[in-house]
Amino acid sequence: MIKRVVWAIAALLVLAAVAFYAVGGRAGVMLLTTRYWVHKDYAPPRAVTWQAGPPASTVATDAPRRPPNIVLIVADDLGFNDITRYGGGIAGGKVPTPHIDSIAAQGVDFRNGYAGNATCAPSRAAMMTGRYATRFGFEFTPTPKQFMKAVTGMAPADQLVKPVYHPEREADLIPYEDMGLPTSEITLAKLLQGAGYHTVHLGKWHLGDSPQFRPYNHGFDESLSHLHGASMYLPAKDPNVVNSMQDFDPIDKFLWAAEPWAVRFKDGEPFQPPKYMTDYLTDEAVKVVAANRNRPFFMYLAYNAPHTPLQATREDYDALSFIPDHTMRVYAAMIRSLDRNIGRVLQSLKDQGLDDNTLVIFTSDNGGAHYVGIEGLNSPYRGWKATFFEGGIHVPFFMRWQGTIAAGATATAPVSHFDIFATAAAAAGQKTPADRLIDGVNLLPFIKGDAPGRPHDLLFWRTDTYLTVRAGDWKLQVSEAPKKDWLFNLAVDPTEKVNLASREPERVAALKAQLLAWNQTQHQPMWPSLGAGPIAIDHSMKQPTTTRDEYVYYPN
Repeated sequence: MIKRVVWAIAALLVLAAVAFYAVGGRAGVMLLTTRYWVHKDYAPPRAVTWQAGPPASTVATDAPRRPPNIVLIVADDLGFNDITRYGGGIAGGKVPTPHIDSIAAQGVDFRNGYAGNATCAPSRAAMMTGRYATRFGFEFTPTPKQFMKAVTGMAPADQLVKPVYHPEREADLIPYEDMGLPTSEITLAKLLQGAGYHTVHLGKWHLGDSPQFRPYNHGFDESLSHLHGASMYLPAKDPNVVNSMQDFDPIDKFLWAAEPWAVRFKDGEPFQPPKYMTDYLTDEAVKVVAANRNRPFFMYLAYNAPHTPLQATREDYDALSFIPDHTMRVYAAMIRSLDRNIGRVLQSLKDQGLDDNTLVIFTSDNGGAHYVGIEGLNSPYRGWKATFFEGGIHVPFFMRWQGTIAAGATATAPVSHFDIFATAAAAAGQKTPADRLIDGVNLLPFIKGDAPGRPHDLLFWRTDTYLTVRAGDWKLQVSEAPKKDWLFNLAVDPTEKVNLASREPERVAALKAQLLAWNQTQHQPMWPSLGAGPIAIDHSMKQPTTTRDEYVYYPN
């Protein structure tokens, strides 16, 4: 009997050892642990009841025109070339995006619209506050230690330049849930709430998961929020979903193991949505518009599409049978769904008679990601999410306010996500806070031609030791890993093909001095980045790396 037990234990140890290496060593075991011990099943779907505004009968007919509603729609990791506005589009333009494109056609298209950062959470922090996120220490996207260990420990075998992990920084780490937007910051929701707006958030938050950092503590009256940074779109085995798992991507492996299928309404217990996430968020957004038709409201609709994990409804997938590549077809189906659902939100404004008195803003938090494995998501620009090349930070950026912003307007001067704050405040008739520096400016006078010059002569970006400045039409990127400078004249080289750093040393020195002066005004990060990954500038993660690749290490 004892021998049998010993042999059984030995067999289990052998199997465990085999599994250890088969699933990716320690990082693989961590994924298994995440999948079977951390992943949760949440409560079944339940109905959400939104607070109703006053009935029409109580609104005075002779009252002055009320302030405009403000609807901010943010996509997640949308590539510049995912939409058909600029003559391209996903799958060679075969999947049109007429509803997203219409926001630009009926309003203003900021042709040089920039993300606040090259990754999601700092970019959203800039939108919400009107400030560089580095100005108050929100430099890195909140990520748990387990995530950083897993994704830096599972580099593809053919990746010549490997990710790095910084165990020495663990001592300065704070709990993941407390990696949040400081409550001392004044968000756009808080500003508008003080002006009598009803404020609603739906979808991605990623600005702190502890109760003190959740949307309702940042000025939102109501919130239907993802947990942590995002959510699955449907359970992986749902009969109505088609999945594309990216075996080459450590991030994707972690998401499939750990991503929740749940939302939280206000501060209640998390529960499962009843349908595909993009459809569900839109259903609820349409209800929010109807509930608030008789009072000014601010709705921040933060879709997680088309961020990985790649999941499409079977209906959208089947509609794109002309796309042969499975991953491309799933991703394109997600874009199709996103555009259709944004169209539903726009239609709801029209149905409620609010079309002419609503400022609609559309953008993406950053560029398309290399780990999706699809080439050209940010064409014609080089680079990806998690780089300061144009592909990482040059994003679709549209505003529509019918009767106030002329249809078909085009603005070519550089603008930033943090301009949303001051622009929305001005539309609502509110002054921006005077007790702190607001980096954003009101874009409305520039759109109308009432203000001369550019909204910004200088724009900056920072993540750890990787810094970038755009000064006029010149752009300098400074990287410590690898130690390299990239200088581009965007007036003649908007796609950053010709690095002029070696030819223009004096200009590089002058721009570095401007970077240094700005950097000294920024705050130390509130938590460290535990890892950094190499991002090939000119191809996706799916393609093997070569010694000729240009790359940059992006922390976090």
